[in-house]
Amino acid sequence: MQDKSNIYIFLDDDTKPIAEVLSPVSFELDTRKLVDGEHTLKIVSKDPTGKEGIRIIPFIVRNGPAIAVEGIKENAVVDGVLPLMINAYGKGDQKTFLIEGSETPQSIPAWVWILIIGFAGWAMFYLLRYFLIRQ
Repeated sequence: MQDKSNIYIFLDDDTKPIAEVLSPVSFELDTRKLVDGEHTLKIVSKDPTGKEGIRIIPFIVRNGPAIAVEGIKENAVVDGVLPLMINAYGKGDQKTFLIEGSETPQSIPAWVWILIIGFAGWAMFYLLRYFLIRQ
């Protein structure tokens, strides 16, 4: 009788495991072979006495180019004409990183404009007071 547990690794709803190994094990899942989107990793362990344990791990694969959209949020209620800014860029691979095109340009947030206008108003107030006092 063996004293190690058998581990069966399933991907999504497949009935055939992608790996059958004895524990403990180090396993590398190559997500480059999977389509982008939601997936499920199901790990079934069977101990020497025949008892089973199951662990299900949902995960999301994003190997393709990242897509950034500004101007609309998910599940938004909209009407009229929407100006959208869309950027898509690849991440390269694990050894090299693509710098060019990897940053998404964004518009200046409203709170920054409020700070700038507030500071400019404060500066004008004290500048006018300074000139009025000197006269």
